[in-house]
Amino acid sequence: MAKTKRGRVLWSLPSRGRGTCPVCNSTRIKLLYTQTKTDGTSLKVCKKCSKAVQSRVDIAHV
Repeated sequence: MAKTKRGRVLWSLPSRGRGTCPVCNSTRIKLLYTQTKTDGTSLKVCKKCSKAVQSRVDIAHV
């Protein structure tokens, strides 16, 4: 079975879903996961930082 639709939704996102992760500062990386700070604001983070501890997410620069 062909997998032609895999990743197609990324085409509609700005920069194909890529950017700089606010937690680890990796550049040109896919930001597909949502993390919430303790003050309620949400961040889009990379796969590595999707499992980061809350204290590291709170000090992230937006």
